Amino acid sequence: MSERTPKTVGIAWALLGLNTLGSAGAKTIITIPRSLIQMVTMGALVAAFALALAANLRLRIRPTAFVFLLSLLLVPSVISSADLESGFGALFRCARLTLFVATLWLLSRWWDGSDTFVRYHIRMYCAALATAAAGLIISPGAAMPELYGGRLVGALWPLTPPQIGQYAAVIIGLTVLLLLGRRTDRRTAAVIIVPSFVLLALTHTRTATVGMLLGLVLAIGSLVLTSAAARRFFAWSVVVATVAGVGFASALQAWFLRGQSKEYFTSLTGRAKVWDALLSAHRTTVEQLFGTGLGDKSFGGLPIDNSWLAVYNEQGLIGVGIVAALVLVLGTVALLRPPSLARACAIFLISYVAISSYTEAGLGDASAYLLHLALAASLLAVPAPAPTTDVPLVAPAAPRRPIPRWARDREVT
Repeated sequence: MSERTPKTVGIAWALLGLNTLGSAGAKTIITIPRSLIQMVTMGALVAAFALALAANLRLRIRPTAFVFLLSLLLVPSVISSADLESGFGALFRCARLTLFVATLWLLSRWWDGSDTFVRYHIRMYCAALATAAAGLIISPGAAMPELYGGRLVGALWPLTPPQIGQYAAVIIGLTVLLLLGRRTDRRTAAVIIVPSFVLLALTHTRTATVGMLLGLVLAIGSLVLTSAAARRFFAWSVVVATVAGVGFASALQAWFLRGQSKEYFTSLTGRAKVWDALLSAHRTTVEQLFGTGLGDKSFGGLPIDNSWLAVYNEQGLIGVGIVAALVLVLGTVALLRPPSLARACAIFLISYVAISSYTEAGLGDASAYLLHLALAASLLAVPAPAPTTDVPLVAPAAPRRPIPRWARDREVT
């Protein structure tokens, strides 16, 4: 039997999610100073580490390749940030990443392949989406400003459209898989999936939508041979997708283009120009190997919006190799596991992160994407064996029975 997970572990996981929300985003209804937001998010990380340590005072950990490689990523991060080329903020981000990894080490004690952390994950991001939905109800104009092209943003907490889209897509995917695995009922699943899908549609986030759909295809495909529910869902999904593609082709195309020209869309909304400039910039050998230090994932004042190029810029080729090994190890382990709900959820998360990494940054620093991969690692962990009593190799000798008094008297006689 696996060890019961304390409630403080779920709180610590939620605090890790709060730390990854970030401090940059749209203008909120009530202006919140960025310093206060950073204080809250960083305080959440410290509190998460403290709770994880309190729950695991004996420092029992489960050695996993994921957290080991994540710890190894600290080496190029510290080396590149030590020369302060990126300022003192680089060292601060290194400390944040170190505390993030240390908390995962402490929580790894309860990684047993169950859906416990999946439920923590869903509740955590449901709370984040609830703030976005509340902001939309209170002030629709602030929640869908013209500055973001009418896309949904966080009006109570500064969440960007890609963030809201990411959280909604992950929640939808995990809830669908729990429903197929009969780990939740239809009513609960509908309460989670329908509002999340509406919020995802309002964000017009293409990366999150494509990542969710392809991730679900791969995850459900891994269950098709062993689950009748998965086969029925897959068949109905094909029918619905065909009907929607034929009947709503123009509407889907308009939603996907977001009013942009096809030329602008093919250049990935201007990202290609930043990528070309980053790759053509002159770098020393040390900068190529170790990067320029942890920064804000931008180059020349513009966001990089690509995890691999962001890692190359900040942690060099060594960092890119470590992150690639991290994703490759998780993917390989997932493919080698026998079909199960845990394996399907892990495949969905790994696929989603791999697809999103092309247009989103975050794999080289404490972020929601690393938290998704940490959840995948917890699902792929093998349950700890039940404790057994030690059996001696040689049976102890039977105790000598006392000699009756009449027998002792006869021996004396």
